[in-house]
Amino acid sequence: QGQYVESGGGLVHPGESLTLRCVPTSGTIAYSAMGWYRQSPGKEPEFVASLPWDGSSTYYADSVKGRFNISRDNAENRLTLQMNNLRPDDTALYYCNDVRKGITLVQPRRSQGTRVTVSS
Repeated sequence: QGQYVESGGGLVHPGESLTLRCVPTSGTIAYSAMGWYRQSPGKEPEFVASLPWDGSSTYYADSVKGRFNISRDNAENRLTLQMNNLRPDDTALYYCNDVRKGITLVQPRRSQGTRVTVSS
C-alpha cells in the first residue's frame, strides 16, 4: 500500500451533497480494507467510514450515519464517499487510507486530502 489521491471536495451550502473519490498512486486497493477520515481545523483526525476489501460490510461514525455512504469499485480501483445533507460541522480535510489496524480506528494521513467546506 502506498499513497492515495483524493478529489471531489469543495464549498457547498448546508444540506447539499458532495462525492469524494480516492484512487491509489500505484498498485491496487482490491485487497485492502479502506477508509475515509477527516480532520477539522484545530482538531485531531477522526474516523468517518470504512469497509473491508470486498465491501461486504460498512462502518460509519455516528455523526455521519444515515448521511454518508462509502463504497468501492475494485475493478476501477476506486473508493468513493457519497456525502448527503452536509452540515457545517462536516467541514474538514478528508483523506482516505488503507486500514492497517482496527477498521474503525483513525489511520494516519499519507496524502494531500481534499477539503470540504460547508457554509451558508
